[in-house]
Amino acid sequence: MANANVSLQILPQGASDEEVYARVDEAIRVVQASGVKYRVGPMETTMEGDYDQLMAIVKKAQEAAVKAGSSRVLSIIKVDYKPSGVTMQEKTGPYDTDDSR
Repeated sequence: MANANVSLQILPQGASDEEVYARVDEAIRVVQASGVKYRVGPMETTMEGDYDQLMAIVKKAQEAAVKAGSSRVLSIIKVDYKPSGVTMQEKTGPYDTDDSR
């Protein structure tokens, strides 16, 4: 069972919005390729899984933004760690909707 939720906001340096978004996209691709459960939001991406695995993904996502051209990457990381298990569903389930307002 997942023992952590990690929310990651990657803020890569870039000359334009397009550059920044492209570098954030590379970081999100790392999360997608990892196989962990995740949810992309407008300000951050939240992952669910093993704490150590999620922190390794954070590092790889930062490295991906650098590889995509950023000389510097600021990251904001939030962690909810509960050894007995924690899920995104228990926090957001009542609010989930298929409505794309």
